[in-house]
Amino acid sequence: MLIPIAGLIVVAVAVGSWLQFTERQAVDVVHTVGSSAADRVDVEAVVQSVDAANRELVLRVWVTPRGALGEAGGAAPVADLSLQTSGSTLSDLTFTAHERLSTKDVQVALTGGSISDYPFDTYETDIAFRAEMGGEQVPVRMLFSNNDTLFSVSAESAPSRQEAVAAVGLSRSGSLLVFAVFMMVVMWALAASVLIGAWYLTTSSEGLVWPGLAWMAATLFALAAFRNTAPGTPPIGCVLDWFAFLWAESIIALCLVTVVVTGADKALHQAAPPP
Repeated sequence: MLIPIAGLIVVAVAVGSWLQFTERQAVDVVHTVGSSAADRVDVEAVVQSVDAANRELVLRVWVTPRGALGEAGGAAPVADLSLQTSGSTLSDLTFTAHERLSTKDVQVALTGGSISDYPFDTYETDIAFRAEMGGEQVPVRMLFSNNDTLFSVSAESAPSRQEAVAAVGLSRSGSLLVFAVFMMVVMWALAASVLIGAWYLTTSSEGLVWPGLAWMAATLFALAAFRNTAPGTPPIGCVLDWFAFLWAESIIALCLVTVVVTGADKALHQAAPPP
């Protein structure tokens, strides 16, 4: 008996390790978009966080002028530098000549999808950078990556001459999907357990079984707390709720009321004096 259990544990750990390694590799991917000219502006754009409820993400931008466009090893531009962004990005960036460059955070609006589809919601956006230095357009290369572990990000480059343009797609990460599906399975399993317990209590000759009632009531409230541990703070009414949580709560509550009414009726009949 112990050998099969140990084998299952080894298999589970191996599969989990492979999934974690695969997801780690996906997070470390850097998408390169734009020009490869020697004199260019490099833009490192990293997704810091995604706010699905407000349909926006925070993009941390680090700008480095290369070749003849930069000085001090790319720490400062040789002339005033402005970065014009796409329409979905809420602000453009400007940098003063000969001053040290620093990272800046910008907000990017998301389109498509809805958080009510959690955990299967997906979003899209366009991220683009167009650079001008000294009033003239200069080539741009964007290095795009993701640091938000709750989302996986894909990027496809769009054809351009000197700009860097990428169509970005966002979906929930694999680990989040696995956990959300696991939560739905657990909710249905708990509801089924309470339903079986209620059937036993209502068909037996016992009256009010207080330990059983305590267990059912504890499951009713514990399930709500368990639901609130879902990563990404999904709103009430999402797919997670309609697929599992609301139905499980309804079944457990109905079973609890049924057991109380049935048990009280049996207890009253047992306590009644014989005619």
